[in-house]
Amino acid sequence: MRKVNQHLNNRALLALGEAIRNRRVDLLLSQEQVAAGAQLHRTYVTDVENGLRNLSFLTLLRFAEALNCTLSKIMIETESIDSFEHKAHDQD
Repeated sequence: MRKVNQHLNNRALLALGEAIRNRRVDLLLSQEQVAAGAQLHRTYVTDVENGLRNLSFLTLLRFAEALNCTLSKIMIETESIDSFEHKAHDQD
């Protein structure tokens, strides 16, 4: 059971990181610019985009502000990515 939960957590964090990266790239922002806007270190942004950090709610809000969007927009994109990945694994 623990491995299943860890897999779900990892997949969710990877999808969140991808959603944040997609938004950043769409806005033509560097990691440094997002980090400055969110008052975070650039390496933290890198870790988030790579699915290595489990963000707090307040940090997610800071990312949304730095990316000039709502938290719900980031979550919808995350769910879209995670749902796509889940369907792709089901077809294997």
